Amino acid sequence: MDYVVLKWLHIVSSTLLFGTGIGSAWYMLFANVSRDVRAIAVVAKYVVIADWLFTATTAILQPLTGFYMVYLAGYPLHSKWLMWSIVLYAIAGACWLPVVWLQIRMRDMAAEAARTDTALPALYWRYFRIWMTLGVPAFAAFIVIFWLMVAKPM
Repeated sequence: MDYVVLKWLHIVSSTLLFGTGIGSAWYMLFANVSRDVRAIAVVAKYVVIADWLFTATTAILQPLTGFYMVYLAGYPLHSKWLMWSIVLYAIAGACWLPVVWLQIRMRDMAAEAARTDTALPALYWRYFRIWMTLGVPAFAAFIVIFWLMVAKPM
């Protein structure tokens, strides 16, 4: 595969990965701030779908294209910028896995509350706080990864 095409795939997939994450977080946050159970149920449903369609697929594509580019470009795997990128990607992934589980549970609780016209249970709001807390280090990790990929400072 041509390096430029591979790099393009890597950039497009990183854009989809980060964009889906930030977009999902934005809509989920403000649906929850509204406290409108029906809105929360709809947004949570589509956030889970977006995670499977875009985040999961691009999360797999990123390391595949990244490592292949490293191989083609001849960068040593022990380069500090590359090692830090891998560590930060693992941290983001470690945050994302429980987020997926939380989102599915939150989606189900919101759908049930909307269906029965009841308030969201306290557990939902506990999951939401954990969801938000896990999003902060994942977001920060990706911001630093983007800088490391562009600057390759070390």
